[in-house]
Amino acid sequence: MQIKRARERIVVDIPIVVTTVLDSLEGTIVDLSEGGAQVVGCALPARSQCQIDLEGYTVFGTVQWSEEDRMGIRFPYLLSEGPLYERLEMARAARRTPAAFQPRPATGPIPGGFGRRIG
Repeated sequence: MQIKRARERIVVDIPIVVTTVLDSLEGTIVDLSEGGAQVVGCALPARSQCQIDLEGYTVFGTVQWSEEDRMGIRFPYLLSEGPLYERLEMARAARRTPAAFQPRPATGPIPGGFGRRIG
């Protein structure tokens, strides 16, 4: 059974620091929406209060669920500004852009030249 969510989660890769009263942990946000985030690479107990720190900006949250090396954090206020929100908007824009218009990594000259089949 799949849960219907109020906000669309977007796949991202954002390294962050999760801070509690007692500890600071490094993790990575792997999916994000205005209402919350899934963090991998660290975990806190469910119902823990924490903050996500990114580029000098802090977002508060509550751990909703936790597994061995990942957790879901719910934000008490919807994201509407700051670097985390900007990264969410950039990921959304990249998702909407057709693949033909997305920049490709530079890998050097194309083997065989332009328009030639490699067989």
